[in-house]
Amino acid sequence: MEKFTQEALKEYLMQHNEEFRALAEKHAEYKRLIDEIEAKSYHTPEDEVEEHRLKKLKLHVKDQMHQIMSRYRASEVA
Repeated sequence: MEKFTQEALKEYLMQHNEEFRALAEKHAEYKRLIDEIEAKSYHTPEDEVEEHRLKKLKLHVKDQMHQIMSRYRASEVA
């Protein structure tokens, strides 16, 4: 099988793996929400808590995306 670079693999999975695509969309949404909070000139305590929560969710989704990529790479070798 063809070896993919990191970016090429992400692009391939975006096109061919529904789970990966859904996770990537969630990741992008969490990033957008975090950016909105960070763009505020004043952060309330609620903003800080929400930002922290979103960053944890974003990291969890990123970990799931990396697991899919690792599984794909392992299946490439097999």
